[in-house]
Amino acid sequence: MDDAYFMRQALKEARHAFDIGEVPVGAVVVLRNRIVARAHNLTETLNDVTAHAEMQAFTSAANTLGGKYLFDCTLYVSLEPCIMCAGAAFWSKIGRIVYGADDPDRGFTRVHKEILHPQTELTGGILAKESRDLIRKFFFKKR
Repeated sequence: MDDAYFMRQALKEARHAFDIGEVPVGAVVVLRNRIVARAHNLTETLNDVTAHAEMQAFTSAANTLGGKYLFDCTLYVSLEPCIMCAGAAFWSKIGRIVYGADDPDRGFTRVHKEILHPQTELTGGILAKESRDLIRKFFFKKR
């Protein structure tokens, strides 16, 4: 199992978000090649601006693993995290973040790349086209 495999799992979550009318962002948290959390955006469903896929995934992973720190985990998320989610990643001390499409408008790397914990590794662009196409399709349908 590699980054593309787990990003496909995050994209499954993103497609689920798309199907329920949420901005199609999905995430999974992986520990030693095992998915410990799956999540997608729920901001509309929960009427909660903080209910991003990453936030849902961090909470679920912490509950599954029995602790708030995710040192040895990897977050796979279909879209580059926003500043809020990058801040939450800092506090979770997640070991690695892998994202699909860049978010030139709201992605944290455009504003403050150093927001991540110094020991968190960052990889972007995994299945970026698939992620970007799903987002574009969602917003095209909204117009």
